[in-house]
Amino acid sequence: MKIAEIRDLTTGELKERIEVEVRAYEQKKINHSISPLDSPATITRSRREIARMRTELRQRELITK
Repeated sequence: MKIAEIRDLTTGELKERIEVEVRAYEQKKINHSISPLDSPATITRSRREIARMRTELRQRELITK
């Protein structure tokens, strides 16, 4: 997901998306510990995607204060 797409989401949608991505990230980590993934770089991509979304959410919080 590109940063422009993240900015287009409402705050509620962004929070929901973060929850979904965190669950998927944790599941990937568990699966990778049991048997290696074909592409372990997907774990890194997921972590960075979550960070982008959390950053946008935090920026919105700071603006509204």
